[in-house]
Amino acid sequence: MDRLRIEWSGSALSFARAKRLADGAAATLLAEPILLSWYDRARDIESPAGVNECRKHCSTPGYVDYAASRGGALVVDVGAGEYVFCYRPLGEFA
Repeated sequence: MDRLRIEWSGSALSFARAKRLADGAAATLLAEPILLSWYDRARDIESPAGVNECRKHCSTPGYVDYAASRGGALVVDVGAGEYVFCYRPLGEFA
């Protein structure tokens, strides 16, 4: 999967703001992007829940592996891993 990093400095970065940034970036790179999975480091939660069972022992985080196994094409990392969003284009599976 391709990886895009969006740096963030200044005011606090909320999940909603990070998602808007990631959604916008994905929309410029993919045709009709679909969000497959995400990770919020501050709250230590992921979606879908439970995909990161091996935690620190895996070389690839579960939420990234989940997306890759479902046609994921883009990982958007916002704020140096603070939030991570994984997308696939809709058109490839329509």
